[in-house]
Amino acid sequence: MNAPLRGKVALVAGATRGAGRGIAVELGAAGATVYCTGRSTRRARSEYDRPETIEETAELVSRAGGEGIAVRVDHLEPDQVRGLAERVDAEHGRLDVLVNDIGGEHLMDWYKPIWEQSLDKGLRRLRLGIDAHMITSHFALPLMIRRRGGIVFEVTDGTAEVNEKYYRSGGGAFFDLAKVSAHRLARAQAEELAPHGCTAVSISPGWLRSEMMLDAYGVTEENWRDATARSPHFAISETPRYVGRAIAAMAADPDVARFNGQSVSSGGLAKVYGFTDLDGSRPDAWRYCLEVEWAGKPADVTGYR
Repeated sequence: MNAPLRGKVALVAGATRGAGRGIAVELGAAGATVYCTGRSTRRARSEYDRPETIEETAELVSRAGGEGIAVRVDHLEPDQVRGLAERVDAEHGRLDVLVNDIGGEHLMDWYKPIWEQSLDKGLRRLRLGIDAHMITSHFALPLMIRRRGGIVFEVTDGTAEVNEKYYRSGGGAFFDLAKVSAHRLARAQAEELAPHGCTAVSISPGWLRSEMMLDAYGVTEENWRDATARSPHFAISETPRYVGRAIAAMAADPDVARFNGQSVSSGGLAKVYGFTDLDGSRPDAWRYCLEVEWAGKPADVTGYR
């Protein structure tokens, strides 16, 4: 069995659901030991108040072929993150892959200007999308720089090209700032990690068929195409496992340093590494958004998946 990450240790911060879960599972499928962190457990839900748990994610990782380890952590609490890093150190003495995927997607105030958005929700989104990432890197990266070849992924929404060209008005100012900040944070870490032979990138999935998105459309993964009757451009959407395969491919690439400091996407990396989504397609959502959806053209994914 192909397990290019066997013996590697990964930490997915925010692995409860969505992209984080898809990433954790694909790292497991590549043979990695994956620490799956979040706040939703079988004993207590987080403020998301959803049924997915970190224990479920860890079990999926193990079933995929890796070793999943569930750890409840609030990544805004430095003492908890310090304790997590100490545990990883005690149990493995290394960290090869760090995925910062904490975002606060439950805090959306859709299509409202900054003065109409909830200030409390907006500021919490910034804390989850920026502070939690920096706190996690602060404690985790000392483990990574012990060996050359480690990589940090700052998970965001939109490539640097897209976020430079378009203000993400649907999510508003707090959403836009949090997502754009991931690119700069990846660049900063890239500069600081390079002398240690490690790499940092920002990475974006496309239109994600997360559990929350499927629920919002009233569909399941099995009948997701029914949602295109309501939103035709949803035809370009992808599963959370697609960005997981992108991250697993990069983590296994001995020449991954060539991407240091760059903004990458699941669709773009599929062209580089040749992986597909679960259905065998290769959706390139951000190119589609630029050339079709935001260009005002009718939905047509021909040539984009």
